[in-house]
Amino acid sequence: MTASKPLFLSAIMILSISSYVLHQRLLLLAQTGTAHQHEPRNLTILLWHWPFGRPYSLEGDVCSDEYAIPDCLLSDNTSLFPQADVVVFHHHELKTGRSALPLHLPRSVSQRWLWLSLEPPVHNGNLTQYNGLFNWTMSYRGDADISMPYGKIVPVPHNGISNGSSYVIPKKGACLASWVVSNYRPDHARSQVYQSLRKYIPIEVYGHWSKRPLTDQSLIPTIGHCNFYLAFENSVALDYITEKLWRNAYQAGAIPVVLGPTRANYEALVPPGSFIHVSDFNSTEGLAVFLQQLATDRGRYEGYFKWRQTHRIKMYTDWRERLCNICVNYQRLPGNKVYYDLEAWASR
Repeated sequence: MTASKPLFLSAIMILSISSYVLHQRLLLLAQTGTAHQHEPRNLTILLWHWPFGRPYSLEGDVCSDEYAIPDCLLSDNTSLFPQADVVVFHHHELKTGRSALPLHLPRSVSQRWLWLSLEPPVHNGNLTQYNGLFNWTMSYRGDADISMPYGKIVPVPHNGISNGSSYVIPKKGACLASWVVSNYRPDHARSQVYQSLRKYIPIEVYGHWSKRPLTDQSLIPTIGHCNFYLAFENSVALDYITEKLWRNAYQAGAIPVVLGPTRANYEALVPPGSFIHVSDFNSTEGLAVFLQQLATDRGRYEGYFKWRQTHRIKMYTDWRERLCNICVNYQRLPGNKVYYDLEAWASR
């Protein structure tokens, strides 16, 4: 009897989720149309748990005051569940068991559940248990219901006097290339490329792994003194381009040497002539020779910053801004959408 108890509890859990999903399907059948047809109104966005357990202040009208998004109440008060228009669940807490879905609570037919994750597929774990529960997704992916990348390129506002051509490339020192890394694993592709590349050129390495951590205040100027930055992602996945590119390279004013998704994927999101892709070279030796030559050719080097005359970097670093954007997108999103195979979508 003791050995069969875990199996019994698992069966009960599966039956509970299956019954819940069936109930939601029946409710959705009563709905018509594919998008919200009602007039704009005040929306309540409920965050069921804060990502990684780090809360932000929600005092006042955050969405309106901070991001000029009106009629949008952002709350982490779970007692508002019955009247919430959208309930947001960050995947990390569900995966680790720090939080759980409120399957025991009655859910309004008009309430939407949103699955939130900014991590690549390799960190998702088993998602099949969530099939039929979520209506929308928020991710760095461009095909998410609400796409919230780590950063993006936006035009510089034209004020009639300057179009942004005043951008000045930071003065370079003796540093040819730098890399900031804390989570170093020898089996990562980025680690292997680094170990090979360092045989041909000097690379300044910062972060906890090298015991040379940088503060938030010193990171940008330190990298800015280098000609190049190794914007190496720890996972290769569609659209997975993190702050390693947006902040560490672009904002610092160093040309990014990227390792991540394909060149075509990068070019769909950033100016084609603004980065160097590792895959463009047959060997790390060839890459090293290219970097050394480019660093000494002032005209060619500055060409990688031409886009800064007309565009700038917009980064998303505050969870509240991401959540407030749900209200911006709410009216256009399908009202009867359900992810019956979340695993298939998230693993693309």
